[in-house]
This record gives sequence, structure tokens and C-alpha cells, in this order.
Amino acid sequence: MPVNYKIILASGSPRRQQFFKDLDLDFEIRIKEIDEVYPDHLQAEAITNYLAQLKAAAFEGSLTENELLITSDTLVWLHGKALGKPTDYDHAVAMLQELSGNTHEVITSVCFKTQTTEAVIFDKTKVTFAPLSLDAIHYYLDKHQPFDKAGSYGIQDWIGLTGISRIEGSYTNVVGLPTEKVYHYLTTHFLK
Repeated sequence: MPVNYKIILASGSPRRQQFFKDLDLDFEIRIKEIDEVYPDHLQAEAITNYLAQLKAAAFEGSLTENELLITSDTLVWLHGKALGKPTDYDHAVAMLQELSGNTHEVITSVCFKTQTTEAVIFDKTKVTFAPLSLDAIHYYLDKHQPFDKAGSYGIQDWIGLTGISRIEGSYTNVVGLPTEKVYHYLTTHFLK
């Protein structure tokens, strides 16, 4: 899909990069490391919106007139608290035990930034885990090592095939990018 801008995807996530390829979008990867810290009072999508914009702010002053920067952030929201990426193995075990037998929300925010404009969209998906045994949790963590994923799991992994009993909303949002919403936004705002 041709757009009026050169798309810059600021994400090291191989899953997000693959989605952009699958959407037949030409893009360049440009990454800047930031400290993903947000104010304590933020809740749910306010957190992911803030972090997606924070990632975009790192590029302030470096975009050319024809470049469109896309940043994003995903988190798992359970019982009024955010589950980001695990800090270590034990933290990952604790997260998956919390998710076991419960329904949580996966929230992804996407920021679109040009030299002169900035907009953020987000999506929410409800995901229900069946009860997970400790053996299943250890097997998954040992074999798939999902330590770079919010909530310590990837829905596209073994745990998604064996442990998720219900999903309400966008599957791709849970993987890390609400592709339908992103494509719609691009086609309605940046289509050539």
C-alpha cells in the first residue's frame, strides 16, 4: 500500500515487524532506547498511550518532512494493575500463576508521528486463561522463554495453543499490534 510518507517503525519486536511485512507496507526500522517509566497514577490505556508517545518523543527533531514514525506499547491489565515484561524467571512464574484461570485485558497503543502531527490509537482484547498447572508454566518458560513479552506469554506460542480458553477482540492486538486498526488509520490518514 503506497503512502505519502516513508514509514519508520520504531520497534525491535519481530512480531510487529512481521505484521508490517504481512500488511505489504514498505518500512524502515529505527530504534532508540528509552527508559519505559510512567507516572504511578496512570491506569490501563493511559499507560500504553503515554509509553507509545514517550517512545515517539525520542525522535523529536530527527524526522524529515516525509517520514511517518510509528511506535507502540503493549501491556497486560489484570485486577487493576499492569503486567509488563517479567524481570526474571520467578517473576514470570508469578505472572502466569496470576493469569491462570482469570480473564485479563491486553492493551496496545500505537502512536503515529510526523514532523507536525501526532496521534495515538489503542485497542483492548479480553483474554481468558484456563487453569495452568505449575508444571505447564515451567515447561512453557523453559522451552519458549517469553521474557520479552508483556504478561510473560505470547498468544502465538505453546501457551496460547494449550492454555487460552477464550478471546474477545483482536487476536493481533494480543500478539502486539492491532493490525486492522493500524491499517485503517494509515489508509484514512496517509493513503496516497
